[in-house]
Amino acid sequence: MADTVTALLHARAEDDNLAVAYEDRRWTWREYVEGGKHRAAAVLAMLDRDRPPHVATLLGNTPEMLFALAASALGGYVTVGLNDTRRGAALADDIARADVQIVLTDAAHRALLADLELPGVLVVDTSAPEWADLVAGAGDLDPLATPSAMDTFMLIFTSGTSGNPKAVRLAHMMVPFAGPPLVGRFGIGPEDVCYLSMPLFHSAAILGGLCVALTSGAAMVPARFSASTFLSDIRRYGVTYMNYVGKPLAYILATEARPDDADNPLRVAFGNEATDRDIAEFSSRFGCEVWDGFGSTELAIIITREGETPAGSIGKGFPGVAVYDPETVTECPPAEFDANGALINSDAAIGELVNTQGAGLFVGYYNDEESTSDRLRDGMYWSGDLAYKDAEGFIYLAGRTADWMRVDGENLAAGTIERVLQRLPVVNRVAVYGVPDEQVGDAVMAAIVLGDNETLTPPEFADFLRAQVDLSPKAWPRYVRVNTDLPSTATNKILKRELKSEGVTAGGGTLWVRPARSFEYRVAEAEKLEDSAAR
Repeated sequence: MADTVTALLHARAEDDNLAVAYEDRRWTWREYVEGGKHRAAAVLAMLDRDRPPHVATLLGNTPEMLFALAASALGGYVTVGLNDTRRGAALADDIARADVQIVLTDAAHRALLADLELPGVLVVDTSAPEWADLVAGAGDLDPLATPSAMDTFMLIFTSGTSGNPKAVRLAHMMVPFAGPPLVGRFGIGPEDVCYLSMPLFHSAAILGGLCVALTSGAAMVPARFSASTFLSDIRRYGVTYMNYVGKPLAYILATEARPDDADNPLRVAFGNEATDRDIAEFSSRFGCEVWDGFGSTELAIIITREGETPAGSIGKGFPGVAVYDPETVTECPPAEFDANGALINSDAAIGELVNTQGAGLFVGYYNDEESTSDRLRDGMYWSGDLAYKDAEGFIYLAGRTADWMRVDGENLAAGTIERVLQRLPVVNRVAVYGVPDEQVGDAVMAAIVLGDNETLTPPEFADFLRAQVDLSPKAWPRYVRVNTDLPSTATNKILKRELKSEGVTAGGGTLWVRPARSFEYRVAEAEKLEDSAAR
């Protein structure tokens, strides 16, 4: 059985089924593997063998990106997936920390590197005629090495929602490990078509999309995610399987529904971080199965939903997944709920998601022993995610460790409030976070995006909150900003640290304020808003 990406590709070297479809072009698996070999030979001709064999990709979801991934596996070097939303010094720092010696880019991304100081780094434009000539004349491939299962296939940067991104070492074996369970569960085969619209520089696309195609022989359709073109792409290419991470389902559901939306070939949407409402609505509207799980970029925490998963829960964890108090290094007691379903022992029950059995599939961050050691403490992996677990073992997310809020002497977790606000049908996306308050410590602030053509007034919002019997009065947002969009990562995760840094502002939208000891909201006046922000 194949245990590396290299072995998976060699197994498809004589497969004449469709491998890649992009616009009007098509490649068989035989052509895809052969194209990967030629590109690997071209790269190896430029590689300095005395330096780490790290070749970065600053490319969109295009055939060239897929060929680059194949080339690295076949050539025995490491792909460094650069986040194409990073800019300036931050992007240069990612390249330097990952010991990159070659950057493969294209016309759409070349300008991002134009003014950067990149000593010792060769930039190659794969959209230029010179690259095509180099590939065509590269000759036979003499691999740098034949990778083993635990050798690094990619360096994948974390999303950076709570700090600077870190380069996770993704081992070759992770692709043949992740693919077969998904292929088996969803019955994926060579006749299927996988829609790869999540960024291919991130683990979600590799271990939720690419792995399915490589292990099943299904075709791949690389694409730039767009809610407005999603359905036309699904129909155009005959897509039967897609993966997602973050809020793509919400973005798609925000578009206008049409009577024939379910008239499409899509069978399965697999991913993580969708809300219960989005899962149900997407499944109904597009006539497909939605299966949502949870997994960190580091792959040390894996949680899957079961058929009886309660509303709000993300499912049960793999063996070793638990919720621990980071101060006492002991497991938190099960969550307790009142008659209305409100969590009544949050201080005790909410802790950090850990893997008590060690690092799981996490093999460390590259060039960052301090961060690796911080994740691996007391013989366990600490995820940085807040959660609680009920008596049956179902896990509920409560945000990141930075999402704790101290409100008038009570600890509140952002995730529990977000789940309540997501019940409001007109709300498409929401983020809850704390802002400093001289009187109560932290004031709860919510940033919301409404669905297309939806409206919400301050009185309607207050009426909704009154009806939520499991929401503590202290958890009512003091401030609510209503925006058309929110800052997010390339993997569609809302950047709360940016929202926090903006403080009590409307962020280009509208700000509602709930005065102290009141349960009514009013639109903030501009001059008072400026005074509040200044404080």
